[in-house]
Amino acid sequence: MLARQRQLAIVDLVAKQGAVRVAALVEMFGVSDMTVRRDLEVLAERGLVAKVHGGATSVEMGSTEEPGFVTKSGRQAAEKEAIARRAADLVPPGSAVALSAGTTTWTLAGHLADVPGLTVVTNSIPVADVFHRQGRVDQTVVLVGGVRTPSDALVGPVAVASLENLNVDVLVLGVHGMSVGAGFTTPNLLEAETDRALVRAARKLVVVADHTKWGVIGISTIAPLGRADALIVDSRLGEEVQEELAEHVGELVVVDPNNDMAG
Repeated sequence: MLARQRQLAIVDLVAKQGAVRVAALVEMFGVSDMTVRRDLEVLAERGLVAKVHGGATSVEMGSTEEPGFVTKSGRQAAEKEAIARRAADLVPPGSAVALSAGTTTWTLAGHLADVPGLTVVTNSIPVADVFHRQGRVDQTVVLVGGVRTPSDALVGPVAVASLENLNVDVLVLGVHGMSVGAGFTTPNLLEAETDRALVRAARKLVVVADHTKWGVIGISTIAPLGRADALIVDSRLGEEVQEELAEHVGELVVVDPNNDMAG
């Protein structure tokens, strides 16, 4: 296993368990104590885990804390890939699709780059860059203006004004957190305003969120759960939570990261 693969696996373990011990990681990966400690140092420097005596724990975040794009892109890679692959099925050739900022929508962009005739509206610099580098000549990409956030989203009054007179067939929305009470949320007030403008511009709303987003509440609500025509999650979300979500959203789609891979 390469160092990067091992480090991504450690991040996943910390996300699921809340903490890991060096001794357990040494046994799990069959590497030296020094190698594991070096991995934890690298991950701590990137803000992905918090180092503690004998191991590492998850990084606690408040309702206004927002990790950067690079930090988020290393988390739940398999889940995001499976979710993005399923979301791509909901975007037919020749349609107008909006993609919000986020690493799951960025993953989705890679699956849509070869879909003919798309008009893509986005407030994400990385998403727009995927279509710029990999997209087709018959695609149109509209990147709104605005103030740049830590997650490389363009937000604020300029972004909202750019979206006011647009109409798209489907919006694929990435979120920071979701809960029954707060709905779909973000830690950035200006991004919430921009995301709400994206929701207003769309005839159909598809939300993409991996299992770690459940129970996380950002400071500002984008939309209630019931506004989502479809919510795509991964199977690592507990069955009770799946049942609860299914009662609130239009359609709950559950993907298995182990099976929904390219083949």
